[in-house]
Amino acid sequence: MSSIIFTAWGYEVSVLEFIAAITSFVGVWLGTTGKRITWPWWALSSALYMVFFYQVDLFASAALQIVFIVAAVWGWRDWAPTGAAPGYLNHRNRLYWVVGTIVSVSLLTPLLSRIGAAATWSDAFLLVGSLVAQLLMVYEKVESWVLWLIIDAAGTIQYAYLGYWFTSVLYALFTLVAIIGWKRWYVLNSN
Repeated sequence: MSSIIFTAWGYEVSVLEFIAAITSFVGVWLGTTGKRITWPWWALSSALYMVFFYQVDLFASAALQIVFIVAAVWGWRDWAPTGAAPGYLNHRNRLYWVVGTIVSVSLLTPLLSRIGAAATWSDAFLLVGSLVAQLLMVYEKVESWVLWLIIDAAGTIQYAYLGYWFTSVLYALFTLVAIIGWKRWYVLNSN
């Protein structure tokens, strides 16, 4: 583990976790504005969190960070310099994404259990749900924020349960930011 920067709620916050949390919050906040600059911040925070999650045996969360880095490059490339132009999925596509998420979580959970992950179904949901939400965000879909709201609430609970209090607080803030993002993208879509 990295050196400890401070102790919060009896939990030692490493320099790595602290810097990852700050860069992640900046990236997510910029995402609510629909500005393209969100993507470099997202890539940096994902690289930092990949190392942190690997160190604490959250393998699905660590692997997810690779997806986020790829999505950041993709989002940077595909979003217009002026930013996102949000739209909605049709009902059929929403159903496909929901069913695909449920099936994928069901298949990944036993695999995580077999390799000795610190969390199984919740980490599988965070991985698969985040992958779907990230893809929807790259495609500039308002529903990405609804999914982020659910994922971030689940992440808040998982990381608190595992004792990663600082990251749990970050995910609680992400839950609030997802509500703001949802409202902002709704307004952007209405214009």
